Amino acid sequence: MKRLRVDEDIRPMSEFRTGIASFLKQIHDTKRPLIITQHGKGVAVLLDAGEYEAMQEKIELLQDIQTSIGQIEAGQGIDHEHAKATVLKRTRK
Repeated sequence: MKRLRVDEDIRPMSEFRTGIASFLKQIHDTKRPLIITQHGKGVAVLLDAGEYEAMQEKIELLQDIQTSIGQIEAGQGIDHEHAKATVLKRTRK
């Protein structure tokens, strides 16, 4: 996901209501999120569906890495040679 551009990507709810189609096109074209405000405060974030899916995949990967780090720190890891042998054994079947 691209970085938010404050001057272009923060819009009040009233403006969003009247220009939904153009804002949907904007997030699709720029791949940047759109922050919607109400009474001067951020209340929602609108994302391109593909960008949202990519973000979810990255979060899942980071969670898997964090779980792996915890397992290694708890002594539940296996050494490189054992892991390599296990993978090679599975791929040969």
